[in-house]
Amino acid sequence: MEQSYNPNPNAGFGGMNPGGPPPKNWLVESILVTLFCCLPFGIVGIVNAASVNSKYAAGDYAGAQQSSAAAGKWTKIGFFIGIGVGVLYAIAMFMGIGSGIMAGMAGRQY
Repeated sequence: MEQSYNPNPNAGFGGMNPGGPPPKNWLVESILVTLFCCLPFGIVGIVNAASVNSKYAAGDYAGAQQSSAAAGKWTKIGFFIGIGVGVLYAIAMFMGIGSGIMAGMAGRQY
């Protein structure tokens, strides 16, 4: 009985991963969300994004897809929360400035 040597049992012909091209890793987007939008969710996105390529290289295509989906999810959550906080801040500043102007005008007598 003869056995052939295959270093990666999940690999197809020529050592290629049978799952296709590597999934998107969201690393750049996660870093930008961490810097500009929402630190905690961006860090979770970075951790998941960093594991995409290593799982894919190890032949765990399903795990790489799961990590990619999780990285995308947390990156998008962080982005939208950051945008929401920015909009609420802008509204609060506008209301504060507007009320300050109105209060100043009410105290003036011409």
